[in-house]
Amino acid sequence: MTLYPNLILEALKNVRYPGNGKSLAENDMIEDDIRIDGNKVSFSLIFDKPTDPFIRSVVRAAEAAINTYISPEVEVKGNIGVKYRKPVAERPANPLPGVRNIIGISSGKGGVGKSTVSANVAISLAAKGYKVGLLDADIFGPSMPKMFGVEDEALYMVNKEGRDWIEPIEKYGVKMLSIGFVVDKESPVLWRGGMASNALKQLINDAWWGDLDYFLIDMPPGTSDIHLTLVQTLPITGVVVVSTPQEVALADAVKGIGMFRSDKVNVPVLGLVENMAWFTPAPHPEERYYIFGNGGAVKLADRLGVKLLAQIPLVADICSTADCGAPTAVAMAEEGKEPLNPEVEAFGNLAQAIVDACEERNRELPPTSVVNVN
Repeated sequence: MTLYPNLILEALKNVRYPGNGKSLAENDMIEDDIRIDGNKVSFSLIFDKPTDPFIRSVVRAAEAAINTYISPEVEVKGNIGVKYRKPVAERPANPLPGVRNIIGISSGKGGVGKSTVSANVAISLAAKGYKVGLLDADIFGPSMPKMFGVEDEALYMVNKEGRDWIEPIEKYGVKMLSIGFVVDKESPVLWRGGMASNALKQLINDAWWGDLDYFLIDMPPGTSDIHLTLVQTLPITGVVVVSTPQEVALADAVKGIGMFRSDKVNVPVLGLVENMAWFTPAPHPEERYYIFGNGGAVKLADRLGVKLLAQIPLVADICSTADCGAPTAVAMAEEGKEPLNPEVEAFGNLAQAIVDACEERNRELPPTSVVNVN
């Protein structure tokens, strides 16, 4: 039996890379280093990175192809090397070098209005003249596309600094990205933790966020893999925790604050927001009805030694405007229009309180580092 390089290449044409269904030759994955010594054949396959999940299966398929299409007597098993097209780069200390402050907005449980607070704070900051970005990191319940009225928008790529980037959607002066743009809005996201974390990293690392004063992250409720992914990926300046006055919500808020304050995470807590603090009928803005309890978050903030950044009233307009894609704080962005109702004023005051808390934190504490949580 006479072996020669073209015979090996012909056999390898039958092997396809599972990632895209193309042959190894079409993917330029066969290194030009085929060596033949009698019946012994050795060569290398080229992959993009060491973490490619198909390395072992492709090597086995290449071995099988040579033994099947040439001869079972060819000694190739264990003789196929693996090389990598892209060097393994060190993880950057901050993948968002143009961002001054990275703020996580978190809650111990769902249903406390965290996303509504995130959207309105982002718009309020933009109305004050700050450059603002908003990442919807609630992978399994993305709501920002609906709140901003951009559910049907398509994502596009933009070329900057010699490479293509995802371009965030911009509305109300806020640059925004959400996993909601790339999944069916009527279907659940059935991903394991690793897939969700990787998708989130892509929205951070592969998007062109540019220069921003504030990058807000609407985190998922509770404590999860996503929270760990975020603190391991970004040096978060600080977090804002949202709760209602209800005891059940406050108990979960304590756990959330405890996670960020733990030795392993150690991300500063900028303060607590009491959402749905009281109900105010639109015709009677001076009236207050304490549906979920009176001042529970105020007492919790005092007990834990964190700032109470704001108390946001429960007003029907807050819900209806968010559902219509024009959050309450949009009124602040309208040129020449002064806040005319308590909820608009409350979100404007909250945005300013977050600005003040960030400035104080940056004066008194060293920059946050990306953390290593095992």
